[in-house]
Amino acid sequence: MQYRKFGNTGFEISALGFGAMRLPVADVPLDGPEPDLEPAIDLLCRGFEAGINYVDTAYFYLRGWSEIAVGRALKRNHWRDRVRLSTKLPLGELKCADDFWRILENQLRKLDTDHIDFYHFHGIGESALSGPIREFRLFEQAAKARDRGMIRHLSFSFHDRPAAMKTLIDTGEFSSVLFQYNLLDVANAEMIAYAAGKGLGTVAMGPVGGGRLAFAGGVFEDALGGKFTTPELALRFVLANPSVSCALSGMGSAAMVDANTRVASDADPLTEPELAALVRVREQCGELRNLYCTGCNYCGPSCPEHVRIPAVLEALIYDRVYGFREHARSSYARIGSAPDKEERNASACVGCGLCESKCPQKLPIRKHLAEARALFEG
Repeated sequence: MQYRKFGNTGFEISALGFGAMRLPVADVPLDGPEPDLEPAIDLLCRGFEAGINYVDTAYFYLRGWSEIAVGRALKRNHWRDRVRLSTKLPLGELKCADDFWRILENQLRKLDTDHIDFYHFHGIGESALSGPIREFRLFEQAAKARDRGMIRHLSFSFHDRPAAMKTLIDTGEFSSVLFQYNLLDVANAEMIAYAAGKGLGTVAMGPVGGGRLAFAGGVFEDALGGKFTTPELALRFVLANPSVSCALSGMGSAAMVDANTRVASDADPLTEPELAALVRVREQCGELRNLYCTGCNYCGPSCPEHVRIPAVLEALIYDRVYGFREHARSSYARIGSAPDKEERNASACVGCGLCESKCPQKLPIRKHLAEARALFEG
């Protein structure tokens, strides 16, 4: 396993982190009967044994069971002494300042530990500074928790626009940041470098695009002549960024742990020509995908037949632009499959054209829906 300096924390972090959101745990509410956590605990320990020394969970992951599974795994073979623990404070659950302490103490109990190494404000953006952070004096509360040894470092996870990341970094309150960054989405690249320059540890979530890059084949694999599979390329791409400390992968099987640790243990990075080829293909794909859909969703709410237009076009893009045939078909098959949702696939389109009147790009949406219907249902 490769290890990297984690900002100014004094910690050397494994190039691969273990995201505990997709562990093999049954979908059982926390107040229900305890599911079998042993497969999840075994999987976490498999990662630790392979050299992973950073694990990330959160208050709501796996209906609350993730923190418990992580805590039990860290107890096994004294991993807690060797692995840094990250979890997250759900700001939306705070109704008063005392809720900070109630939730933190509950998390420490679930994790069966006396401290959390990296305590994240979960999914915050710039608005949180004038909202719950100020309202409940969360920087002050976190400082007190740090003084009491309950947390070691304050961090934040981020899903806002890149400029907002700079505002949060510039508060000077945070030791590390968790952000989206992958082969399909490099919007945060400049701010990642800024964070690293300011001494923050940097952790990239979704290195395989939330599963969108987890399939063999496709244009990125073709760009390098099949030298690496697409998921391996995706992870190598993230780790090739010198400003990224760690790629955090949500792993749910032994095969995923073994494959990812193998890549993160390979000291030979992608070459400059290989990186240039990937960037070139990504830019070409970005231009092509916009011919199908830019994802603005102006069309979606207008459809009288409840066709989930952006999702249909996204599946079409996976196939036509990126060459992810299997993922395209599985994505399309999921549209309208949830019985509690009023959403339908392209077969429900009646050709009224209302969606096209709402589209800022004036795209031929009806044509694309027909194309999707022929491709996925023909």
